[in-house]
Amino acid sequence: MPEPEIPDEYLGNYAHILADVAATGRRLTRDELDTRRLLGREAAEAGFQLRALVGLHLAATRTAWPHAVCADAVSTDSVLAAVEQAVDAFAAGFERAQRLTVRREEAARREFIDDLLYGRSDLGRLAERATRFGLRLSRAHAVAVATGREAYTETDSVPRSVEAALLTRFSGRKILITTKDGRLVCIAPGSQPDVLRYFAKQSHAATDGGRVAVGRPHPGPGGVVQSYDEALEALDLAERMDLDDPVLYAADLLVYPVLTRDRQAMADLVRSELGPLQQARGGAEPLLKTLTVYFDAGCVSAETARRLSLSVRALTYRLERIHQLTGSDPSDPVHRYTLQTAVIGARLLGWPAKEL
Repeated sequence: MPEPEIPDEYLGNYAHILADVAATGRRLTRDELDTRRLLGREAAEAGFQLRALVGLHLAATRTAWPHAVCADAVSTDSVLAAVEQAVDAFAAGFERAQRLTVRREEAARREFIDDLLYGRSDLGRLAERATRFGLRLSRAHAVAVATGREAYTETDSVPRSVEAALLTRFSGRKILITTKDGRLVCIAPGSQPDVLRYFAKQSHAATDGGRVAVGRPHPGPGGVVQSYDEALEALDLAERMDLDDPVLYAADLLVYPVLTRDRQAMADLVRSELGPLQQARGGAEPLLKTLTVYFDAGCVSAETARRLSLSVRALTYRLERIHQLTGSDPSDPVHRYTLQTAVIGARLLGWPAKEL
């Protein structure tokens, strides 16, 4: 499409200045420079391109040149110096206006993201503002959150590289990438799980092995908050449970919030089922770790022994000791479920490091 025609008003008295400079050899005055900066700012706010505006000045210079008294080299040099001053001041005003606009846009974007992820502001108004940033909150969205070895801001190289990779791969998709509380955040339509999978892959690599959690898709403005909270809860859960997976999906971890919904009941189960382990030499921690690895290995003794760097005989002794102390046999399917639930509860509640 052709660029819009720029009105001559953005030139001001440019031709008159050139003619006066050619006649007197003077430099531009402070007021003239201030006027040029003001015109540059107004042109930027009107949405014109700097390249086209510089071209307008050069064309005006060619038009005004025959009317200027430039018979000698001194006058020619003065006019060229005035052109340089005028265009430089105009460009300075233009660039300053653009920087202010960028700052306002960044502030508006940050305010929108805060309102979106914290569930603040009127939901209807939030949905209207979302269209400005490429989101249609009437549809379902999912949120992925990535953590790394350090806290990140939007100006850091890691978020920029991840964003560039996604925008290159998914050009035209309605995606919002940002940072929040030092973490990378990606909001994408719930119908496009490939976006969040790719975000997880790129973030894991860019953050040098960081962890990513993906919330479930939920509809509406409130759905973004819900998905974001699920992703944060998954990250917290992975920390408490010492999960090794680099990518966590909230949909796969729903059993854990269910288990801790009645915290007091879970604490009672842990104390009742695992409390006797504290009587063992060295406390409960070694035997609790043995149970954790045993259940993670699918109750296969050889694999458990390998992971714990023990002999199968030593592992058998530990399992028998657990049976003696708790009255529950880890190898018995009847007892196994209760013991495993108690072990999961202990990890969720931080026992025995934390008193229940």
